[in-house]
Amino acid sequence: MRLLVDSDAFCKLAASHLLLDAVALFHAELGECGRLPALPHMLRRGRLRQAYGDNTCERLIPLADSIPPIGDPPISWLEELAGIPDIDPGEAILFATAAEQRTPVITGDIRSLVALKRLPNFCESLNGRVAVLEAVLLGLCARLGSATVRARIHSGPQPDTVMQICFSPGTEDPDSALRSYLHLRTSELTPLALWGTQEDDV
Repeated sequence: MRLLVDSDAFCKLAASHLLLDAVALFHAELGECGRLPALPHMLRRGRLRQAYGDNTCERLIPLADSIPPIGDPPISWLEELAGIPDIDPGEAILFATAAEQRTPVITGDIRSLVALKRLPNFCESLNGRVAVLEAVLLGLCARLGSATVRARIHSGPQPDTVMQICFSPGTEDPDSALRSYLHLRTSELTPLALWGTQEDDV
């Protein structure tokens, strides 16, 4: 697998018709990515269905099905995450697999990353490979143009607060707003180095 995508990041990008372009930032295609096994089920019922609505979730289910599910996570890495309350079982599988394979991972779960940054082994393995949503959106703005990204975000339901703020009609420069958020993420997640903070990332 060349890229892992967590469930929330998948929904936020796919609902805005940005998922394929986001995956392309990592020189990958959907079939080369990995997602949590529960994602299609979560789109059929539960909180994702409530957040994005029936029509959007029905559109996203075939996309989710086209991404291979992550297999059994490496036990040695998973054990390091056991008992950490801010890292849920799904994120633990995602981070353990990414650390073992040294694979980039897109995630919007900042609380889990704050917990992850305290683990030296994970920082060493994942430095430069953790892509938060703000960094991915900056990469998309550079590739597609901020006007295109804004139009796609407004084309469907988008419950993400950062995306709403940065691409609201009153925000004249989404890139600047995203850089401010990314600077905040970079500061709060040090020593874990984020993807998109180096010139050669995008």
